[in-house]
Amino acid sequence: MTLTLTSPAFEPGETIPRKYSGEGADVSPPLQWTQVPEGTKELALICDDPDAPTAQPWVHWVIYKIPRDASGLPENIPKVDRLSTPAGALQGFNSWGKTGYGGPMPPPGHGVHHYHFTLFALDAALEGRTGLDKAALLKAMKAHTLAQAKLIGTYQR
Repeated sequence: MTLTLTSPAFEPGETIPRKYSGEGADVSPPLQWTQVPEGTKELALICDDPDAPTAQPWVHWVIYKIPRDASGLPENIPKVDRLSTPAGALQGFNSWGKTGYGGPMPPPGHGVHHYHFTLFALDAALEGRTGLDKAALLKAMKAHTLAQAKLIGTYQR
């Protein structure tokens, strides 16, 4: 049994629709997952772009403390630190220094960028602190990841 991550908005390796980009409505895409491993206490998700012309991948989304029984994230998650759906989930800072999802917006003419949505199944509940960035979340999850799943979408301008 392997943790899987999909989206009804785009197929793996395919273009992320403009609606979910910085050129469109800039709303988060719907995501779904299955086969959450036994022993999972909660889930976390990071979306980043390793093709960005920066020293580190550009972070588009950090969301954590997702309840174990959640089967996905709906479209257009509000850009607030504490969420009511899924109940108890928290969002951290992206590379723009903002809370919540920021859609693809690569430099014009920079070619195809790959956006990695990575879901983590954790064997421990994380501290309920808001405002984590990717580095702080990865540090908090260290030694607690039971499984991970990745969905990659593309976008170019």
